Amino acid sequence: MAEQTTSSITVDAAPADVMAVIADFAAYPAWAKGVQTADVVSTGADGRAERVFFVLDVSPIKDEYTLEYTWDGDRQVTWTLVEGKMLRALDGAYVLRDLGGSTEVTYRLALDVSIPLIGMLKRKGEKILIDTALKGLKKRVESR
Repeated sequence: MAEQTTSSITVDAAPADVMAVIADFAAYPAWAKGVQTADVVSTGADGRAERVFFVLDVSPIKDEYTLEYTWDGDRQVTWTLVEGKMLRALDGAYVLRDLGGSTEVTYRLALDVSIPLIGMLKRKGEKILIDTALKGLKKRVESR
């Protein structure tokens, strides 16, 4: 992955429970801020999504794009951009670490957009996306 932004949060749930929420794309519009649509395009042999089409509207990014996912059990999921309108790259990962009764979730993200953005603004955008996603994920998992 290129230059990326990383942040972590601790969720009071087992890794399998956290990964179940991450893998439930149909529910993303209910908890992932800015995600208006998350439709699974194809699934792998394990039943988890391989490709997902998203409609995102979270300032400054408004786009429709498709991501390809690679799953490593309940430990990690990575994704990469297949196609997008405004996005040129969107590579990321959720890495889960079992803390015995809770899970440390680390979110890594590197994005590039077709409009010129100063590196500092791009990092700030990544940070906002990551922090919003982690807080939403924590709230969703812990309220189940």
